[in-house]
Amino acid sequence: MTPYAELQVTTNFSFLRGGSHPDEMVLQAAALGHEVVAITDRNSLAGVVRAHVAAKEAGIRLVVGARLEVEDGPGLLCFPTDRAAYGRLSLLLTLGMRRAAKGECVIRLADVVEHGEGQILIALPPRDPDDEAFEKVLGELNHRFKNRLYVAVSFAYRGDDRSRLARMKALAERTGVPLVATNDVHVHAPSRKPLLDVLTCVREHVTIHRAGYRLAPNAERHLKSGDEMARLFRDCPEAVARTVEIAKRCRFSLDELRYEYPIDPVPEGTTPQSELERLAWEGAGARYPAGLSVKVRDQIAHELSLIGELGFAPYFYESFYVGFDVG
Repeated sequence: MTPYAELQVTTNFSFLRGGSHPDEMVLQAAALGHEVVAITDRNSLAGVVRAHVAAKEAGIRLVVGARLEVEDGPGLLCFPTDRAAYGRLSLLLTLGMRRAAKGECVIRLADVVEHGEGQILIALPPRDPDDEAFEKVLGELNHRFKNRLYVAVSFAYRGDDRSRLARMKALAERTGVPLVATNDVHVHAPSRKPLLDVLTCVREHVTIHRAGYRLAPNAERHLKSGDEMARLFRDCPEAVARTVEIAKRCRFSLDELRYEYPIDPVPEGTTPQSELERLAWEGAGARYPAGLSVKVRDQIAHELSLIGELGFAPYFYESFYVGFDVG
């Protein structure tokens, strides 16, 4: 099968927009022979946890990402390449949500640039590829994200896909931003189209008979095989190949995450571990004024060593910090 990674996948964690669960998307990708798939919900990382679990069970790799709805620019698919970049993406989403009403998110281009280190971006074009404003923004982003910016191209089955692809290729040549193929997936299988229609009606507050052009015109926004995507993009095979290249660059996995205890202030030149050891030995001296036995001393040393190996010192130091007056 033609190597391909679907990088634009909207699940039901994009409220009233996606018609399939994250695990359904992952399992369908595996059934189609994909070795990797992304999840990119709108201004959210909420769906990636379930997708991660499903990907491990299915034996394929998950690319963690999010679709950023930018207030003063185009939509952007954002993929952190490492643990630090994932933290910056999480911080960016938190920033956008804190400045907006509940259920909304306000992200600006300046925010994306500020948190952009280690991110790969795929710009989502407007329906008209000749939009001058979009081309200008592409140029600005390309200056900031050199070799980390792409522009998405999808088939909409509206009768003008070939001419649109040709215009997108011309845009890519003018701006120096390479094309990448996506299918703008909203359901894992075509059979979910009726559910997608109902979700659209709920979101738009209309009945199914009055929804009209608000509804997706066809059932093509589902996961497809690499061979099918290669057939669609036979005039631009490099756009398909780039999906795999991008996926290889995005090596971050949720397996890298672990709870990180907040670090309370410690005296300059010390660490939570060294302060914990100091307090522990001081406390032991107070508890055993006649002196520590060999057994007690060895036990304290063993436990302090284990705490250091596991990186749990901030947790135990906090207990001392909160429970005692340590100045």
